[in-house]
Amino acid sequence: MSKGRAKAPSQRQLRVGEELRHVLAQVLDRGELHDPAVQGTPITVTEVRASPDLKNATAFVIPLGGDAVVTDRVLDGLNRAAPFLRRILAEKVHLRHTPRVKFLADTSFDEASHIEGLLREPAVARDLKWEDDGA
Repeated sequence: MSKGRAKAPSQRQLRVGEELRHVLAQVLDRGELHDPAVQGTPITVTEVRASPDLKNATAFVIPLGGDAVVTDRVLDGLNRAAPFLRRILAEKVHLRHTPRVKFLADTSFDEASHIEGLLREPAVARDLKWEDDGA
């Protein structure tokens, strides 16, 4: 079985994901979630990816002051509260099937800072400068 290439998300997947992100961000910002693991911790919903059939969604979140302990605690709380959040999504987003939401930590900012650090290394910076001068 070959993996092939992953298909790019459709326009509908992107639109639904963005709508879900807005609703989740509003709920978390207003403090409507009363789980002790989540309460009092500002959380940013950076992205929501909807599956092609729109029955599942993955929400990427970052808690403020996101060290590993806080992130794990918040993710546990959000995944425990997923059925409650799904009910709120059903009320506010009108879809045939309300997606099941799974919460994951967003590591894209860590990856970006790692790449930036690599680009600032003297050997790499020298090569990049040489390419700019030679072009």
